[in-house]
Amino acid sequence: MLIRLAIRDVVLIEALDLDFSAGLGALTGETGAGKSILLDSLGLALGARADSGLVRHGADRAVVTASFDVSEDSVVTGLLADNGLEGEPGEPLIVRRIVKADGGSRASINDQPVSAALLRELGTRLVEIHGQHDDRGLLNARGHRALLDAFGRFDTGPIATTHARWRAAEAALEAARADIETAERDREWLDHAVAELRQLAPEAGEEETLAADRAAMQKGARLAEDLGHVTTHLDGSDGALAGLRQAARRLDRIAHEHEALATALAALDRAVIEASEAEDALAEAGRAMAFEPERLDAIETRLFDLRGIARKHRVQPDQLAALAEELEARLSRIEAGGAGLAALERAVAAARTDYEREAAALSDARAGAALRLDKAVAGELAPLKLDAARFRTAIERLPEAQWGADGRDRVEFLISTNPGAPFAPLVKIASGGELSRFILALKVALAEAAGARTMIFDEIDRGVGGAVASAIGDRLARLSTKAQLLVVTHSPQVAARADRQLLIAKSHDGTVTRTGVRLLDEGERREEIARMLSGAEVTDEARAQAGKLLAA
Repeated sequence: MLIRLAIRDVVLIEALDLDFSAGLGALTGETGAGKSILLDSLGLALGARADSGLVRHGADRAVVTASFDVSEDSVVTGLLADNGLEGEPGEPLIVRRIVKADGGSRASINDQPVSAALLRELGTRLVEIHGQHDDRGLLNARGHRALLDAFGRFDTGPIATTHARWRAAEAALEAARADIETAERDREWLDHAVAELRQLAPEAGEEETLAADRAAMQKGARLAEDLGHVTTHLDGSDGALAGLRQAARRLDRIAHEHEALATALAALDRAVIEASEAEDALAEAGRAMAFEPERLDAIETRLFDLRGIARKHRVQPDQLAALAEELEARLSRIEAGGAGLAALERAVAAARTDYEREAAALSDARAGAALRLDKAVAGELAPLKLDAARFRTAIERLPEAQWGADGRDRVEFLISTNPGAPFAPLVKIASGGELSRFILALKVALAEAAGARTMIFDEIDRGVGGAVASAIGDRLARLSTKAQLLVVTHSPQVAARADRQLLIAKSHDGTVTRTGVRLLDEGERREEIARMLSGAEVTDEARAQAGKLLAA
């Protein structure tokens, strides 16, 4: 809901701050007072094309700031969240547009710079402006299906889910077909690669183990001679260890003869133990680095084969085992491809059947809602002096390529303004006054349907008066119970039905002309409505009639 509009240096408006409330607000004033400037200013804040001609003469820029209460508008808050523009909870949404006198403009939402395109998208969700030259909103057939669904209270969520499942199944089928087609082209290569890898039977980590074994054996070959000499000196009947043991036995027989001999025996015993440990360590080293020419040859051959196949497939040797599994799986998919495709084709067929069933049910429901909407609009036409006109909600089946998450129907609102005349889109055959009244009739019929929380009707009563103007006022008042309404009007019957009335007027100080807007109290409202009734000279009879209109 629009709660405040601040305008600075726009055409004849030097500075203007307006507060708005819920219900129906009427903007009145003499022709040429500047009502269009007010709407142009709001349109600028909502993303309309920036024109430097809007900047007041002598000013370097024009600024329009509009504040909205969007606390109960999930569509708007969702759009803000998607673009990282959320404000503080409970705070108003602030949109601002600045236009420079030398060209160029800037836009912001909640004081964050945004593109004019995003501002326009947000603007269409905040405010609907219905005028004689409006080519959006109800006149845009692209939105008619959503309006009919909202009128019929249809939840299109389930069919959207079914449509997504159908398209996902089709995508899976196409991907499988592409995979199989590619795999079939590679079938000969796959057969050879799988056979080669099966014969090699690589194991994860095998290359590292083989390389370590080969390095140890090569090291053993280099150290074999030295180990042999060391072992000869230490081991055997003439070796050092045998000599130590023999010396220890002889000394053991005489160690008791002197303390030094006992000390020497203890040292020899330790030497025997250490030498025995050295002998064991040498034996273990010899076994670990045993040089077996046949074993080394087998290891080197295996490493050569593993590394050669790895280079061929452009992978590391340790990845060969995983590659073998992958290629075997691809080969298995080819061999089982027919059965897999058949299952996917059944899934696509089942999803399509579900979609067509739900789409048909939605089409039937839309047809019923269209009849109810046609009847509701027809009931509004006669009081609006459109009794010769007919309204029809046309539903046609879309080609399959255009079926989507919202079903398979195209919806468009059509009218015929004269008996026997063909039906056509509203914007093509209705005159300005008729078009505005048709829009009002539609908005009243669609009062429960989703729409912007603020609606503006620009001179919807042009060219009518009396009972028709009263009917327009009555319908605007009814519609204002569902949304905030602002109406620019020359009709006293319409102005009298408003909850509040704003007077737009020009003033002159001898050199500068300015446009101003002020809220009227009850007495001022009666005087303004009397002026609207009588013209330049306000009569007592006009004041009396204005009082009756306000009282009614």
